[in-house]
Amino acid sequence: MHTINDVHHQFAEYFQIPALKPYAYLLSRKLSEGHICLHLDQPVESASDLPAFCEGLPVGSKPLRNIPLVGKDGNTSQPFVLYQERLYLQRYFRYETTFLQRIYQFLSTENEVMAERLRQLEANRGFISYLFEGGPAFVADGGDPVDWQLSAAVTGVLNNFTIITGGPGTGKTTTVAKILAILYYLDPSLKVALAAPTGKAAARMAESLRNTQLPVDASITAQFQSLSPSTIHRLLRTKKDSPYFVYNADNPLNYDVVIVDECSMIDVALFAKLLDAIGKGTRLILLGDKDQLASVEAGSLFGDLCQTQAALNMFTADRRELINSFIPDERRKLPVTQVKEQYGHPLFQHLVELRRSHRFSGDKGIGKFSKAIIANDQVAIATFLEPGADEQVIIDQTYSKELFARFVDGYSAFIVEKDIRRALQLLNELRVLVAIREREEGLYAINRNIEKILHDKRLIRVNAEFYENRPIILTRNYYEHGLFNGDTGIIRADEQGVLMAWFEDSNGELKAILPGYLTEAETVFAMTIHKSQGSEFKEVLVMLPKAKDVPILTRELLYTGVTRAKQKVYVQSSADVLMQTAARFVERASGIAQRFADDRP
Repeated sequence: MHTINDVHHQFAEYFQIPALKPYAYLLSRKLSEGHICLHLDQPVESASDLPAFCEGLPVGSKPLRNIPLVGKDGNTSQPFVLYQERLYLQRYFRYETTFLQRIYQFLSTENEVMAERLRQLEANRGFISYLFEGGPAFVADGGDPVDWQLSAAVTGVLNNFTIITGGPGTGKTTTVAKILAILYYLDPSLKVALAAPTGKAAARMAESLRNTQLPVDASITAQFQSLSPSTIHRLLRTKKDSPYFVYNADNPLNYDVVIVDECSMIDVALFAKLLDAIGKGTRLILLGDKDQLASVEAGSLFGDLCQTQAALNMFTADRRELINSFIPDERRKLPVTQVKEQYGHPLFQHLVELRRSHRFSGDKGIGKFSKAIIANDQVAIATFLEPGADEQVIIDQTYSKELFARFVDGYSAFIVEKDIRRALQLLNELRVLVAIREREEGLYAINRNIEKILHDKRLIRVNAEFYENRPIILTRNYYEHGLFNGDTGIIRADEQGVLMAWFEDSNGELKAILPGYLTEAETVFAMTIHKSQGSEFKEVLVMLPKAKDVPILTRELLYTGVTRAKQKVYVQSSADVLMQTAARFVERASGIAQRFADDRP
């Protein structure tokens, strides 16, 4: 039954055009689910909660073509845009259009300098070869042997627009470090910006880049140490009480290179504004895992970009020959099967997928399990269901309280550790990850359960909001304290007995803040899988809801949770829920793929 509380119904009623009403309702609903537009060339999915006026809609855009409020090209002021059998809100169509136009501009400007960049690569062949000499050795383990890191580095140096995708442990940060080393070698005055959707992710990228060991001289090392991370919002500089930023197309950022990590988390609005603010001639490098969760808001543009081509890692014969000329080991060179001439896609030779994980084996453990999840390989997933089937992956179909309590007991290590810095490190060695916030298996109930277990063991005393040894996660940025959304800390008394919130900054230095200043923080014995993106723990316990058909349960969600573990993962889930989760995937409607095919300038 639909009432005044149905926001989509209210939106549809606002326009008072009977023919538009069902489409406005469906589009509003799609936007709330993360889609950018409504596909009109597909039948409306049946659902028990759809209003009657949405039933029986014909496939196609014909009913919308003569409605005055529906524009055809997005250049007029109508609130809706009909384009290529897709219905958009005007604002989202413009975001998508800006995003695509800026990518085309990157491609156009790089063509003007490609000859000079090829010359620079040849002129500095010795340095580049030396930089990659210490890379991972060839391992005959049946995995992909190709040196995709070097392939991505050459691509990043040559292009103004580069996408580097890969799962955990595939070396995205190492690859970017080598790209920067080459660019710093070519131009010591290079201006570089590091950004990510969250401050924590940006700081972690900068820390990883600073700690990457490369055979470079002191001047380049100093450049790495001076890198300053930022959230995307802070990079673009927000305007108070405004959706706009200081930096935009009319006032572009003054950087030579912009590197953005965790791009799967960026929604369409922020992505469009970011690209719009990057100046002509600037190199943009986007990093992320295409198989991870998409943004919370509308759009999954990073994943869309990675899926626009039928095959990734394809090059012309000349580019393959160039890349292979830097790879001395014949076994690691690009095979001829990676050559495709006359490849007409605009992003051809701009997207490289790193395919070898240096953290997980592909034929066992977390590596095999995560691949099975993302591929929905139900047979492979089933092999992990037997007790003792794998040492790294433990599936608990009974939701054993004893197993849960044993895992939680691991938190005692940070609680009894007197040294605060070491305690913070021990806290971040394990984590309980949940899919939902409410219900028995949700965030709030699980954190309370963990607190009770530790309280009963006399390890903690939950006697106030900020109690001794309470682990917290920030849920907003505190720029004035140098703390960011997603940072985790511990409540501990200082030498004067005053309870403080202790954090470790990107340089490993302790920082103490009075808890009262941190008004938006949550207990973090358990955290949501969404919040865990970009984090790593030695061991993880992933708890899925017992209820079936929970829409949020998708293979991307489970893959993200499982791959947060470096050594061992426990999954508490029934076999049915596990299989249903792997079978369900995130598919967000957008026009990216088709518009790349049809809108080329």
